[in-house]
Amino acid sequence: MEFKPLVFSGVQPTGNLHLGNYLGAIQRFVALQDSHDCLYCVVDMHAITVWQDPADLKRQIREVTAAFIAAGIDPTKHIVFNQSQVSGHAELAWVFNCVARLGWLNRMTQFKEKAGKDRENASVGLYAYPNLMAADILLYRATHVPVGEDQKQHLELTRDIAQKFNNDFGPSIAANGLGEAFFPLPEPLIGGPAARVMSLRDGAKKMSKSDPSDLSRINLTDDADLIASKIRKAKTDPEPLPSEAEGLKGRPEAENLVGIYAALANVAKEEVLAQFGGGQFSTFKAALVDLAVAKLGPIGAEMQRLVAEPDHIDAILRDGAARARALADATMASVRDIVGFVR
Repeated sequence: MEFKPLVFSGVQPTGNLHLGNYLGAIQRFVALQDSHDCLYCVVDMHAITVWQDPADLKRQIREVTAAFIAAGIDPTKHIVFNQSQVSGHAELAWVFNCVARLGWLNRMTQFKEKAGKDRENASVGLYAYPNLMAADILLYRATHVPVGEDQKQHLELTRDIAQKFNNDFGPSIAANGLGEAFFPLPEPLIGGPAARVMSLRDGAKKMSKSDPSDLSRINLTDDADLIASKIRKAKTDPEPLPSEAEGLKGRPEAENLVGIYAALANVAKEEVLAQFGGGQFSTFKAALVDLAVAKLGPIGAEMQRLVAEPDHIDAILRDGAARARALADATMASVRDIVGFVR
């Protein structure tokens, strides 16, 4: 069965958005607008799998929305909304709780990482959130999802849930005139070379908003002076930059900074090394400062402007949610018929 091509992706509103979020997700969202119909969701229901201060959560939902728009996502051509305004996410997640198997969720590595040693004390939501993630995507029968390496396992689970639903309810799907399969098996859109941005203090760790050192990351709201200072202080090694990518092996900090430059300039790492290889880090860092400030400075400034207008952001989210709801309601009407609910 042919499904209309549609991209869905979401970003959690939990604290400072940083360069890793921008290069790993938001920059790609902007590029995908030109080739696909897109839904970009602020996944606030995922955020509450761990406790959030309600006032902070509101602010962070608006901040992520501001980042989407400041980076260049057009909320009039595509749909930008927050998950909690569309009740179909929760409703379909419950149906999927009854389709997915415990064994599948037990294999999810992210739960083990996030719950840590005190697994018995984690919320049920944190355990079952891959089912909600599947519902987010399949509520719109999305065909493509831009994902980083760390989310591939969740997308595979989404495909398993879609396949099992289609198999379990095959006769009912056909009887309702909905073809051979109701849900597509969404395909990943894997990021380019800079999908993983590492800490500026430790090239072996991912850039993270939970790192206690603010010097480890470039926040999207950082001004030009702060961006420049963090790049100058970023950890490096005493060797000059190599001229070949092979020479970056075993040099995680050098590889990270070259990767960041390549992603911001939209070129291959090899091109960066051809330009700066053999030279000192100080020269390369100065060029990286100029590039990062030129690319990120305007986004940070526009974010600050938008965040100062919460009513404007809320209006964008309301409009997006209404358009998302129209698609979601159609899916849920069919799901209720397929499952055998009376409506």
